Amino acid sequence: MAILSLSLIAYSFTWYADKQQALLWASKCLLQSFDNLAEPKLKKWDLTLTPDAFIRFKKTYQGGRQEYYSFNLHRFKDIDYIGTNIKGTLRIKTLGYDVIVQTYNDPKGNVDSMSTSLKIPVKGLEAEQLDSLLNNLIYLKSH
Repeated sequence: MAILSLSLIAYSFTWYADKQQALLWASKCLLQSFDNLAEPKLKKWDLTLTPDAFIRFKKTYQGGRQEYYSFNLHRFKDIDYIGTNIKGTLRIKTLGYDVIVQTYNDPKGNVDSMSTSLKIPVKGLEAEQLDSLLNNLIYLKSH
């Protein structure tokens, strides 16, 4: 019985370590690849992959307008990439209208809506990194 208990503890630790490693790697990849110069009026941004498997992306523009996007990776479907290894757009797709989209301080009015994807401008994203990001997001979706 003690051997079984130790095996279960070791297995759960390994799973947690793998999930933590996937979270850290995917977060690092997204943060290092984000192209903040793609939108000239962008003042501040925050891109986070949380331990509870949410991607949260907040952009603040000059003048105070804010855009906020969020979705749970359990709703992740696929990734599209348009561009080169120098710069492009990463489109993270969900199963349905699962991406929360909110705007604040918008002169046209604040909007709350839903989307089927999240577009992130990126730079320096190599094919191997894109494949690894996809594999990590698939892994996180299942955990």
